[in-house]
Amino acid sequence: MQLSGQRLIEQLPQALRSLYTLHGDEHLLLQEAADAIRASARQQGFLERHVFTVAGAHFDWGEVESATSAMSLFADKQLIDIRIPSGKPGKDGSEALQRMAQACEGNDGVLVLLSLPRLDKTAKSSGWFTALDAHGISVQIDPIERAALPEWIAKRLSLQQQRVRAGEEGQRSLQFFADRVEGNLLAAHQEIQKLALLYPPQELSFEDIETAVLNVARFNVFKLSETVLAGQHQRVQRMLDGLRAEGTSEVLVHFALAEDIRALKRVKDAVASGRALPQVLREQRIWGPKERLFERVLPRLTPAMMDRLLQAAHQVDGVVKGLRFAQWPQDSWQALGRLALMLSKACQPS
Repeated sequence: MQLSGQRLIEQLPQALRSLYTLHGDEHLLLQEAADAIRASARQQGFLERHVFTVAGAHFDWGEVESATSAMSLFADKQLIDIRIPSGKPGKDGSEALQRMAQACEGNDGVLVLLSLPRLDKTAKSSGWFTALDAHGISVQIDPIERAALPEWIAKRLSLQQQRVRAGEEGQRSLQFFADRVEGNLLAAHQEIQKLALLYPPQELSFEDIETAVLNVARFNVFKLSETVLAGQHQRVQRMLDGLRAEGTSEVLVHFALAEDIRALKRVKDAVASGRALPQVLREQRIWGPKERLFERVLPRLTPAMMDRLLQAAHQVDGVVKGLRFAQWPQDSWQALGRLALMLSKACQPS
């Protein structure tokens, strides 16, 4: 059975299952979910804990299965904490996990907790994951998107009896906070904790937050791509500045922007020839948030606009490689910024 992270926290005090599978790349939320399960398990008598980290092709799954089936000498109940950093248990592990999933059901003396990174569609369709989901609880830990970050910050502040001021100033404070910690949730958590050390439980002004919160935002080219397609000009420039400060390769940034332009061109041409948009998007491997962005953006893009964007991407490729064009800045990052702005303006919602 699949649950959200929030639903898991709400359900734990009511009933504890014998098998939990957590998967996701947001390490803070993954750790908090695992901690909540472990704390609930301790309260219910799971006092002995065995930790296994699956690494390498020669990991001994027999030892794990022995632990799940053995009776504890020191406590009535035991927690088996299995971590698979690669997300790939291998053939032996796949078979062992399926056996363990069946053995856990109805076994009140053992609780198995598995922690994995974000799983793709293939992994979630595998026999081992299907068995884990069928016989226990699986929780996909999703990242906090930028639009939801201010509310997340406000809730975390409330847990330490702090809050921003009401009205426009409070919203400005939360947006400022979110801008400074975007893409770095663990650092956001640390900055919130810092506010609890600096100020007593109280209402926080914009100046309190501006003074205390460091700029620890982290960006990647995949989020940049989504932001450009969403037409968010100011955020695009902030992300480019962040990527430049982090030493991201200009070639990588250009590839992300140029590939989006080429993909838009391929999809638009295919649709113009009479093919169905959903089918074309699947063939081009465009899904998730980007699929929705493509659906919104494509009707706005004319053939002339696409030609200009393709030409611009070609010229900026030359700038990044050291060539000069009269109409483009010589600095690679300035040229990338202009290309990103061109595409962002073309995609801007009306």
